[in-house]
Amino acid sequence: MAKTRVVVAMSGGVDSSVAAALLVRQGYEVIGIMLRLWADQAGADAATNVNRCCTPEAVADARAIARLLDIPFYDIHAEGIFKQRVVDPWVAAYAEATTPNPCFNCNRSIRFGFLLQKALALGAEYLATGHYARVARKADGRFCLLRGKDEKKDQSYVLHVLGQRELAHAMFPVGDYTKEEVRAIARDFGLPTAERAESQDLCFLTQGDYRGFLVRHAPEVARPGPIMNTRGEVIGQHEGLPFYTIGQRRGLRLTTRSAQAEPLYVIRLDRANNALIVGSAEELGARRARVRAMHYVSGEPPAGPLRCSTKIRYKAREAAGWLYPDPDGGAAFAFDEPQRDVTPGQGLVCYAGDEVIGGGIIVSDS
Repeated sequence: MAKTRVVVAMSGGVDSSVAAALLVRQGYEVIGIMLRLWADQAGADAATNVNRCCTPEAVADARAIARLLDIPFYDIHAEGIFKQRVVDPWVAAYAEATTPNPCFNCNRSIRFGFLLQKALALGAEYLATGHYARVARKADGRFCLLRGKDEKKDQSYVLHVLGQRELAHAMFPVGDYTKEEVRAIARDFGLPTAERAESQDLCFLTQGDYRGFLVRHAPEVARPGPIMNTRGEVIGQHEGLPFYTIGQRRGLRLTTRSAQAEPLYVIRLDRANNALIVGSAEELGARRARVRAMHYVSGEPPAGPLRCSTKIRYKAREAAGWLYPDPDGGAAFAFDEPQRDVTPGQGLVCYAGDEVIGGGIIVSDS
């Protein structure tokens, strides 16, 4: 009987390496694929300015893992589509004075869009990644997305964009393990990536400077303007709205003594007036958040208001409240307690226990 074929998205890191090794041990026919992704080439030697997900060292490590596991390995150029579907929308969102998360578009359009299509074209039934998440199937046949076992590494937040079609072909082999267990498995397999450090920066920021990147690719965003308190008084000057985010305290250029006397935080980015609105900690919290388009993993919205929890940033503390679906496909979330960092551009992702209900991009805090 022919083995089930699985394509593994390899990055040269420990998580995807262990994902491939586990699948080989479980008897699947495994193919490793690494995508070559776009990176900013400005300001330095192009040979050293490469995407952090596919550096020459990472490619070499992925090839070495494939040889060790005796599986085919291919690297595919995806620079153009990555820039078009991930980088350009990220820059455009910042130009609209929001704070975007590029991982949403990457998982939707690149990993489980472009790469999934490549996997299916190769005759694979599944695409596996090294994400810390899990997939399960309910009694009615629908797939659900679950948190990973490791609460600190759980990546279900950035995977909320997946739907039934994607989950039907998705595998997350390390989702049932903690990070330390994954490293231990890597050592048992003799994988050279067992102790490899993780990169925390955006993969296409080769110099780790998002401000410089925005200035190079969208110079119009660096437009100075007034910093105003909630009473409408000008108390300083900002360097450009995309360089600030809700809840930020440090780096504010306040010029009046009264403003400097008390801690002030970014309350709102007023794009219409190119103004940065700041206020006290008491003025910072929001009791509601609204999303324009809510994606539901099941494919269907709840019939009415739903009691659940939500995260408003990847590393945010979970907050309880009520989800109110809108007839037009949007939604509102009412928090039990005010949340300080409700930020347009970030994702609002809802959970029922370990299950991801769905999510959407925050457009306002009211």
